[in-house]
Amino acid sequence: MEPQGRTIVHLDLDTFFVSVERLINSKLNGKPVIIGGTSDRGVVASCSYEARRYGVHPAMPMKMARYLCSDAIVVHGDMELYSRYSHTVTNIIAERTPLYEKASIDEFYLDLTGMDRFFGSMKWSHELRQSIIKNTGLPISFGLSVNKTVSKIATGEAKPNGEKEVPGGLVRPFLHPLPINKIPMVGEKTQHLLRSMGIATIGTLSMVPKEMMEKVLGKAGIVIWDKANGIDFSPVKPYSERKSISTEHTFDIDSIDITGMKELLVTMVEKICYELRKKQRLTSCVTVKIRYSNFDTHSLQRRVPYTSFDHQLVPVAKELFDKLYQRRMLIRLIGVKFSHLVQGVQQLNMFEDTPESVRLYKALDMLRNRYGKNAVIRAVGLK
Repeated sequence: MEPQGRTIVHLDLDTFFVSVERLINSKLNGKPVIIGGTSDRGVVASCSYEARRYGVHPAMPMKMARYLCSDAIVVHGDMELYSRYSHTVTNIIAERTPLYEKASIDEFYLDLTGMDRFFGSMKWSHELRQSIIKNTGLPISFGLSVNKTVSKIATGEAKPNGEKEVPGGLVRPFLHPLPINKIPMVGEKTQHLLRSMGIATIGTLSMVPKEMMEKVLGKAGIVIWDKANGIDFSPVKPYSERKSISTEHTFDIDSIDITGMKELLVTMVEKICYELRKKQRLTSCVTVKIRYSNFDTHSLQRRVPYTSFDHQLVPVAKELFDKLYQRRMLIRLIGVKFSHLVQGVQQLNMFEDTPESVRLYKALDMLRNRYGKNAVIRAVGLK
């Protein structure tokens, strides 16, 4: 049974990239807008509700999106701008919320359990939402319920720019009429499979024997069945800007071979970028550390647009190293750390005109997944 007494809020910035672009260019208001690569070979990163009415959706090839909505205004994305607004919203939430999880660049879970009675939590959430809108100008929706799944589905029903409360006693009546694709995890393939079995609504899915779901979809079938029945025990994971991934290298003999160190730094960045993508994380802060032979340790960091791509993070790490190394002393250790991590996939960063880089990274990562993380490395790493 679902644990009683939980109060979970899911906050989602509506068409986030589009909303940010409209803040700086009001001429985009009310018009179909597509964010992504500006050539036909690009992909859609985000699109406005006006564009979605024509069938446009994220990850769609730009050529098809232009065909479906020929009047759309195509805007080349600016991840640095979106990252700044994401940090601003995060800071507003962090100032007011005892426990929150930043699930992605534009999505948050809040655990308000024990803060107040249920009505009080709804009032508190409304005031938080109004504060975000007032301070950023961005539209944002939220759902409030007993767990993360129901709250997320409620947010979807509250959009655009709305609020929805689903108390514990109303979870099943709320979920049952909804189509199965409203359940997180149910993608296009799973939806087609379930529909071929005559399952179109969450209510119907909830009545299918759990064993049958496991037989058809494996372990994922059990999770989907639980969600259809409003069951989700997953906790809100405390978000900390200290959340990070890092690596260090201590030299056997203290060195002053700066060229070799930079080559090693490239390899280190490459390896932890792979770890980021493997865990579906994006970083927005790079830190480089140097320890000299006398054990003096210095570090320098820089905020960057959310990314998990080597070619965007390697230059930052090199530049930080150049600024750090000022004493011309022997070096004992170097390290690099990515922090301020959020959930997200690499396509988030792709506003280039073509998706070749994404395909290249996917191919390299597939080789590493199969043959080990050292299967493919840059030439400098061979030294």
